[in-house]
Amino acid sequence: MAVQEARQDGACLAEGGGCPHCEDSGHRRAVAAFLARRDELATGHGVPAALAHSPVASRQWVSDELAQSARTVAAHGPAASPARSARVHRVTLAAVWGAVLALLLGQALTALGTGWTAPRTAALGAAALLAAGLTAAARLHRDRGGLLAPLLGEDNRLSTSRAVAACWLLLSVLVLLQLALLLAAGTPAVDLGLRRGAGLLAVLALTGWTVVTSRLVVSLRVAARRLQKVRADRPRPADLLCDDDGRADLADVQYVLVSTSVLVVTAVRLCRAPTGLPDLPWALVLLLAVSVTCYLAAKCAQGGRPKIFSVVRSREAGDLDAPIRTGDDIEIRGSGFVPAGAAAPEPLTRLVVRIGPVHAHVPLVPVPGGFANPTDTVLTVPLPADVEPGRVEVSVVTAAGVETNRVTIDVLD
Repeated sequence: MAVQEARQDGACLAEGGGCPHCEDSGHRRAVAAFLARRDELATGHGVPAALAHSPVASRQWVSDELAQSARTVAAHGPAASPARSARVHRVTLAAVWGAVLALLLGQALTALGTGWTAPRTAALGAAALLAAGLTAAARLHRDRGGLLAPLLGEDNRLSTSRAVAACWLLLSVLVLLQLALLLAAGTPAVDLGLRRGAGLLAVLALTGWTVVTSRLVVSLRVAARRLQKVRADRPRPADLLCDDDGRADLADVQYVLVSTSVLVVTAVRLCRAPTGLPDLPWALVLLLAVSVTCYLAAKCAQGGRPKIFSVVRSREAGDLDAPIRTGDDIEIRGSGFVPAGAAAPEPLTRLVVRIGPVHAHVPLVPVPGGFANPTDTVLTVPLPADVEPGRVEVSVVTAAGVETNRVTIDVLD
């Protein structure tokens, strides 16, 4: 009973701590505490009374408080990763063996009228062999999510192109294992000719080429600073259909839908003619090629370099119009300041404005449900006292480490 109560309280019972499940629970509590603290400060509560008389000082205190809380949340992320990986490992293996069980039930139901045949046995044996191989491979990578490990990109997100290619690869291996078992059983009329398998071979080459090309395009654009990539804290299933910001991406959605549709047609044709390679029509191969072309074109067009359009003095209501002086707030207008995937609190704390020789961190200004500053198009930052009067260059360094163009401003005494 005492052990159960301790676990319900989230206490780690392992010697020296380090229980992955408790770390996962601690990460969730840290996230909830940060959100509550952000919304509390957004309403003006929780600010020390000694700072309430100074808007600049209170804003800086709030920003520092949120930045420290965001770093605490980020520090819990790696500790909670083993628990997530173990959970994903179990779920994926359950899905694999569940698919084998579903195939067995489907074979049994469809055999009621026609009887059990050698292709049914071969299909079931091939599925069991493939599931056993996937289980062994998953154990080797259980610390990185098991079967999902090969599908992770360099940014720790699930890759759409890799997932599609993996599905076609698994189907091809299943077909080959099934035909191998039929040949071993001496089943006549097993067709391994190129005429039937040309479509499947073309699709395999097309999806594999898509993986290599998309990775090359992204790498080159990141190296050229035309695409900003921020590492995700953990992979999510939505990565297959969404961009780095979690919004549905039309190019990814159409590629997954078309690939899944063609894959289902291929599986149905295999079930109707299980003694040979699936005869995939060339019209479907062409349809998939068009989908791949749209997907890669979107990869080439996405993103862009962050850019400053202008820098002006930030004016509060009731202020007089005046030039920029030391201590004033400056408003930087442009685009790409908060790249996709960098809207989380911890990446926002890495946003820096370089004003001459001084590096100023952009203050976090909370509002209920988010932040009013910084945003992707506007940054507001106080001009540090160390900035000397005169002509000064201003640039922004984003969370992805990319620096914008430089804009010159005049700072007066």
